[in-house]
Amino acid sequence: MSDEDAERSDTRRLPTLDKTPDGAEGTDRADGATPSSADAAATGTADHHRVRRFRSARRVPAALVALVLLAAAGLLLYDVAAVRADRPAMTWRRWLARELGTRHLDNPWVLGAAAVAVVLGIWLVVSAVTPGLRQVLPMRPAAPDIRAGLDRAAATLVLRDRAMEVAGVQSVRVAVSRRKAKTHAISHFRELDEVRADLDTSLGEGLRQLGLAHELRLTVDVRRPKKR
Repeated sequence: MSDEDAERSDTRRLPTLDKTPDGAEGTDRADGATPSSADAAATGTADHHRVRRFRSARRVPAALVALVLLAAAGLLLYDVAAVRADRPAMTWRRWLARELGTRHLDNPWVLGAAAVAVVLGIWLVVSAVTPGLRQVLPMRPAAPDIRAGLDRAAATLVLRDRAMEVAGVQSVRVAVSRRKAKTHAISHFRELDEVRADLDTSLGEGLRQLGLAHELRLTVDVRRPKKR
């Protein structure tokens, strides 16, 4: 074998750095391939589209309000029609007119009725503008037309199971809210700092694997069991 053949056999193509459309350097791939379009689409969807919470239908409040308004409107319409037919107004209407004409605005009954009306109005406004369904955590969309949610109870169960797999954890209590994941663990052996570090690692990985759209803030508290 000549020196030229030996040099050709020892020469191989080195991996190159691919350029992304925006000019940034991509991942160093040994086969020279670029990241798949599915991965890029998923990343772009998660970064550029805000994932909103699921909205509750609120059928019960809507049904109650509709029934109350229907009953009040029907009763008032019937009384107005009776008065137009030369019949006396209903007792409740005459009593209400007399009370509104004689009671002052600083009367306790007037203030109480006004307070109840304000509370009901605020409750209706809050019910109308807030999404509701606080038990459902939105997940990162896998496709533009697909929305997924994870129940907070299921997320709590997953994190609790991962925490119980850590060596030294005797019992654990996990509370998952819309923004936080609080963990209170009891360790009966090993150093508390070591157990806390393992819990941070395990639960942090568990939160990433849940695929939630909004990352939860993790807090870990490790203590010794109480002496009896």
